[in-house]
Amino acid sequence: MMKLRNIALSGAAVALALGAFASPVLAQRDPAYAAARSAGQIGEKMDGYIGIVTAENADLRRLVNDINIKRRAVYAEQAQQNNVTLEEYAFSAGCQLIMKTVPGEKYQAPGGAWETRTSAPPQRDSRCP
Repeated sequence: MMKLRNIALSGAAVALALGAFASPVLAQRDPAYAAARSAGQIGEKMDGYIGIVTAENADLRRLVNDINIKRRAVYAEQAQQNNVTLEEYAFSAGCQLIMKTVPGEKYQAPGGAWETRTSAPPQRDSRCP
């Protein structure tokens, strides 16, 4: 059963790499999202969602909630297609999205702390595919 789950998670990772997640990610690249991300106000979390890194305000909360709602919808669809749970698929997506961060962007390290990406690979959870 565990081997089947690993294969499904690997399939989810491949689907992400091939663009199953591309349209919501592209939609996120609006000026407010890009500004918040480059300013280090938001970052990629290990659970596949965006988190607020700095002091929260209403506009930032609204932006993050909107992105996370869209991500959850994509994850739910992809999880069903890959026969994995929503949480498993979101975690796999989080692994991939953290890998796609660029130097200067924030991400959540395995211990839960917010880190700033350097030129080195980001710290990733040992369960990442």
